[in-house]
Amino acid sequence: MTDTATPAPREAFEMLLAGNDRFAAGTPEHPDQDAARRAEIVVRTAGHVMGPAVLGSIEYGVSVLGCPLVVFLGHDACDAVAATRAPVDGGTTADGFVRDVVERVTPSVLAARAAGASTDADFITEHVRATDDLLTDRSRVLADRVAAGRTAVVGLSYRLADGRAQLVATRGLDLPTERQATIA
Repeated sequence: MTDTATPAPREAFEMLLAGNDRFAAGTPEHPDQDAARRAEIVVRTAGHVMGPAVLGSIEYGVSVLGCPLVVFLGHDACDAVAATRAPVDGGTTADGFVRDVVERVTPSVLAARAAGASTDADFITEHVRATDDLLTDRSRVLADRVAAGRTAVVGLSYRLADGRAQLVATRGLDLPTERQATIA
């Protein structure tokens, strides 16, 4: 942030959506944020799983840096969800540290299956919702800041092809009715 005041969670979310609209339209405000850049190598945490280092980083952001908004992205064609569905469906196990990712995503896949999920999008949406719950369940720092209205948590589903992000889950964010309707 700059010398200006930290935005409220809703203001930060609206800024994020406006930036995503510019990004998806190919009209970014900053260099190297266009469609060509989207196609380059991306660094991310597989399945947006949360270990101690991830939670510590989030807590640092909200408690030390005063970040008003925590956003996590699920995305279509999520290999972590696919890698989890295969062992769940076939009773196999993953090798190496992929097994850790699979074990952390498994509860979401099982919940989605129990709810009647049938498409990749259904499984990914359930995993985003579960991650939203886990963030504040596991982090008292984050839960307290959300309860105090100082931070909000937003789970989005991102379409790789066009760069659009759709709202899936939110916590601590007072959204207008038309935005609430987009939450599946």
